[in-house]
Amino acid sequence: MKNYKSKLVLLTSLLALFGCGYPDIAVNAQSNAVNRDAINRVSTLKILPPQPSASDLAVPLTYKLENYISVAMGGNRTYGISLPPGYDQNKTQRYPVVFLLHGGHGNPKDWFEQKGNALKTLQALYTTGKLSPSIVVTPDGNDKRGSSRYWDPQYIDGPNGKVSTAVGEELVKIIQSRYRTLANPDFWAIGGLSSGGWGAVNVGLQNSHNFSVMFSHSGYFKDKSGPKNSPITYIKTMAPASLQKLRIYLDSGISDTEELEEAREFSKVLSQQKVYNQFRSFPGSHTWDYWRTHLTDSLTFVGEQFKIAQIAHAADNLGFDKPKTAPN
Repeated sequence: MKNYKSKLVLLTSLLALFGCGYPDIAVNAQSNAVNRDAINRVSTLKILPPQPSASDLAVPLTYKLENYISVAMGGNRTYGISLPPGYDQNKTQRYPVVFLLHGGHGNPKDWFEQKGNALKTLQALYTTGKLSPSIVVTPDGNDKRGSSRYWDPQYIDGPNGKVSTAVGEELVKIIQSRYRTLANPDFWAIGGLSSGGWGAVNVGLQNSHNFSVMFSHSGYFKDKSGPKNSPITYIKTMAPASLQKLRIYLDSGISDTEELEEAREFSKVLSQQKVYNQFRSFPGSHTWDYWRTHLTDSLTFVGEQFKIAQIAHAADNLGFDKPKTAPN
């Protein structure tokens, strides 16, 4: 955590410079002299795609369902995908990736259709620059039992299928092979709602080599299958080097008392483990109205983490010295 905070000192200074139009002065960032030449070199090390043009944004976002053969699940699997504005025109550009997981009695269309209305949210975030244009994927999180109102999907490797492996490892490789993605896990996010909120954190932690950013709406963090799939317990077994890379967003409705308390408790554990996290509560309950509304909040968090990661990687590539003292 200290290294992460230390890097933020430098990043904040660089971000301030970006906002000021790169003035022709030497800047001190925690005793690190950063001259105009260095800042100009940072500006050339863009990783994230640029802000979409007005003509690209004028084209409504769409999604489609795709299939692949899953070895982990032993058969055909489906995922939904929305490509960002300008994807077909910018043939060399690579993009960050966001996985959105459905909840109980759900499917890969839920987030994109009327329930989640994610395309409208994404369009607004791309237009305002709060989220860099991203490849957004909605996996099928159902196990071999299928979808049912009588049980939630099991985002684990368990007796009903290796869903965690199918989503967190296998589908990642499929998306990397089929689309122009950024490879570094700092530019991969996974999130979801309700049991998908738990699933996103569980799958993300089990596959932290693929995902650095995670978010959960109205999720829970203790699973009946045991401590390995209970993020509030599993997080304590992870190596410090893995924890340092994580950024996690949690929210829950005030009327969703059980999930609210679990998120609050998990946030405390994350802070104890020195994992960067945000926990927020809002008016509302366990409904699609709540999740539609607050997808903007989680994806804004994701966008912020992508931008910070971009500057961090630029600073690393330029060999800037790390500040010796972390901020409070």
